[in-house]
Amino acid sequence: MKVPFLSRRKVKSDQEEATRPKSKTREWFDALLFAVIAATVIRGLLFSAYAIPTGSMEGTLLTGDYLFVSKLSYGPRMPITPVSIPFLESRIGESKIKTYWDGIQLPYFRLPGMGEVKRGDVVVFNYPPDAGNNPVDMRVHYIKRCLGTPGDVVTMIDSKVYINNQFFKNAPEAQTSYLVSTDGNGINPELLKDLKIEIFQQMNINDYVMIIPPASFDDFKSRENIKSITEVVTPKGIYDESVFPHNSLFKWNQDNFGPLIIPAKGWTVRLNESTIALYRTAIEVYENNKVETSVGNIFINGKKADTYTFKMDYYWMMGDNRHNSEDSRYWGFVPEDHIVGKAMITWMSTDKDASPLNKIRWSRILREIN
Repeated sequence: MKVPFLSRRKVKSDQEEATRPKSKTREWFDALLFAVIAATVIRGLLFSAYAIPTGSMEGTLLTGDYLFVSKLSYGPRMPITPVSIPFLESRIGESKIKTYWDGIQLPYFRLPGMGEVKRGDVVVFNYPPDAGNNPVDMRVHYIKRCLGTPGDVVTMIDSKVYINNQFFKNAPEAQTSYLVSTDGNGINPELLKDLKIEIFQQMNINDYVMIIPPASFDDFKSRENIKSITEVVTPKGIYDESVFPHNSLFKWNQDNFGPLIIPAKGWTVRLNESTIALYRTAIEVYENNKVETSVGNIFINGKKADTYTFKMDYYWMMGDNRHNSEDSRYWGFVPEDHIVGKAMITWMSTDKDASPLNKIRWSRILREIN
């Protein structure tokens, strides 16, 4: 059958349209679209870049470090809030302007990964106390070291951590605070800067609370005007209401707390006044149950309950800079659905207080994180 003249003309026109060169604007648009899609997939499934804004992990990580975080290590978490602006935090700056729409919320699901969260891993996760303000995957990002995994018993005695009754050694560059007594002569600020020592508080003309890196301790202690250096440890039994679980049944503080069992998926806990104080947030907020107490009885979703079986695994996270870190000691457990990935490499590091020629910390470029 012969093709009509008009049809042949249309076929020719379509061929010409297909072979017609794209405009520069169209080429740039296609390239930009591909780059955004590729970057979104890579960031969502493989790894992300994060910056360290505070000193809670010093000296393992420094303020101004930029990290690559592997999502493959624990398995990529699928988006829970799929409608959001890529590459931005949940809110713009200090404003309340959201970068996402929470009209669609998907159930938590994680693809298989290369392994599981282990004790000692440096982990990026969404900040649990941000619950109620943002969806899980839109909560502020935190970075800490995992000290306890599901089912572990964590205890802290005089600032030393024990997991399942075994001493858990601090990270090599972990820091804490010390009471420093001097002879009254001033301390050279340049010396403190060179030794990376931070004055946390000045008690009087002679005494200071300082955060001293392990590598600087002996050098600083040997100085003529230093009379004594004593580690600051809050004694056992002194109750700090800011410390988890914020209940006077547990007279815990930042240096002495526990023993505390970290919930594991499938673990059944007997409910009473003590356990509901410890695990209520996990049961009610993270696992979406309604918890009520009345005349010594506990009700979950309107039914009297003597036990509860956890639906998720939980972790215990702490900063390496022990007395300058808001961590699990203050807000409790990190649920598995909050885990983002494992910090692997410092790819860039800048010092905002350094001179322009010394802004970049070259020794930290492409440095493995341990």
